[in-house]
Amino acid sequence: MTTGDPTEGDVTQDFWAVLRRNTQARIGLGRAGDALPTARVLELRAAHAAARDAVHTPLNTTEFADRVRVIGLGEPLLVRSRAAGRSEYLRRPDLGRVPETTPGEGFSALPRTGAEIGVVLADGLSPRALAEHGAETLLALKDELAQQYRIAPPVIATQARVALGDHIGAALGVTTVLVLIGERPGLSVADSLGIYLTHLPRPGRTDAERNCVSNIHPPDGLGYAAAAAVVAGLIAGARRLGRSGIDLKDTSDRGLTGAAPAELDRPGQ
Repeated sequence: MTTGDPTEGDVTQDFWAVLRRNTQARIGLGRAGDALPTARVLELRAAHAAARDAVHTPLNTTEFADRVRVIGLGEPLLVRSRAAGRSEYLRRPDLGRVPETTPGEGFSALPRTGAEIGVVLADGLSPRALAEHGAETLLALKDELAQQYRIAPPVIATQARVALGDHIGAALGVTTVLVLIGERPGLSVADSLGIYLTHLPRPGRTDAERNCVSNIHPPDGLGYAAAAAVVAGLIAGARRLGRSGIDLKDTSDRGLTGAAPAELDRPGQ
């Protein structure tokens, strides 16, 4: 209901402008008759186009491998899922969870180095997210973990779903596998990266047996160092508990990254 005050529209816009600075959500979009204002419609279409591009633009593996190589964890290895291309990957999620069957390079070349931690850099549903944040996140993980654990040479996986990391982790013989993967783009964020942690990886693990650190896309999302610190706490907890998943909780926000086993969530607690 309007009051007739000629400044009312300006006051309303100022109110929403202040709130928008604290969220990426689409709030206070306004109205033009029975529809959205033209500027908001164009913003929505641009966001939708960015999300589509994030899904369909392939990862430049050569350029990305060069950036990963200089981090110093060993020569990056390249594998792919059984999905033949992007179209099949999107239509057949199951094929993105299993390795390609072509003999020769790929999974057969994955070394068993005796490392405790394996890292998979997966394009997922947003290759853009991996391209923009994957190398920096890997560097933060190295800084956080390398003094305590041995990290296997990184593996770059294309047309990959999270569960492909179970096959890679098992092939590497690592105790814990970390899958850095581009998350499904939305209309607010198209470049969000997630880290999925699985302790004692093997084919057939379920999502209930993993932990996820999500929304990594500084400066608006979680920062690289903060994400690595959470992962370090989860790895320590998984090693004490003997498993990852629903029984393991992030306690870093309570200052309990080094919590004793009794402080980890267990069935019945």
